[in-house]
Amino acid sequence: MERAEYELMHAVEDRMWWYRGLRRLASGQLARSLARSGAAGSVLDAGCGTGGMLRLLGPDVAGRPAIGLEYDPVAASMARTKAARPVVSGSVNELPLRDGVLAAYVSLDVLCHANVDPARALKEAHRCLGPGAIAVFNLPAYSWMLSAHDRRVHNARRFTRGEARALVSAHGFRVVRASYWNTLLFPLMLLHRLVERGDAESDVRDYPRWLDAIFSTALAIERAAIGAGLNLPFGGSLMIVAVRDA
Repeated sequence: MERAEYELMHAVEDRMWWYRGLRRLASGQLARSLARSGAAGSVLDAGCGTGGMLRLLGPDVAGRPAIGLEYDPVAASMARTKAARPVVSGSVNELPLRDGVLAAYVSLDVLCHANVDPARALKEAHRCLGPGAIAVFNLPAYSWMLSAHDRRVHNARRFTRGEARALVSAHGFRVVRASYWNTLLFPLMLLHRLVERGDAESDVRDYPRWLDAIFSTALAIERAAIGAGLNLPFGGSLMIVAVRDA
């Protein structure tokens, strides 16, 4: 990711509707899954960026301590300060952790990154998770939706639900939830992609309060539907919850 994008993320992630919606959805799915899991160990925010999700997770999740991992040293420093949690320096392609030490692995828009090998990252996640441990992945949806923003943050790939399920299942995980989200706002997202220029400004920015409130309400409705067990049929992003098989 370009340094300017890290700085933007650090500045606005706690108040921007998309980051808030993503993290509330992911943390809710994680907490519910961990409450049913008997796996012991830490919860790893793998590719924690500037620490917004790690701060939301707090000192522990369902009794398991939360830690971060980040490849970029400047972002890792920001995350340590923001979240007040340990952050390990390293790559998801080669985790600096022992076998079976994790109860959960959180990966928010990381497998899509150009410097990440999805197969290697999933093998490493499987190695470091204990039997029955939880993995939560968020991924951008649909390769035909690659945008100027994707290029700016070095996203090289997007996924359909079928592609994501197949990829995760092929590396020792059993998928228990697979839902698109950012569904209600998807027509606006599609329109934006159709008209944007190659030098369009970053999607990461402050929005007017009234617009942020509307977008946040749309994501809250979707979060309630997914929490009730519904899998949404399309959307700008994709949430996968999986269990590490023994």
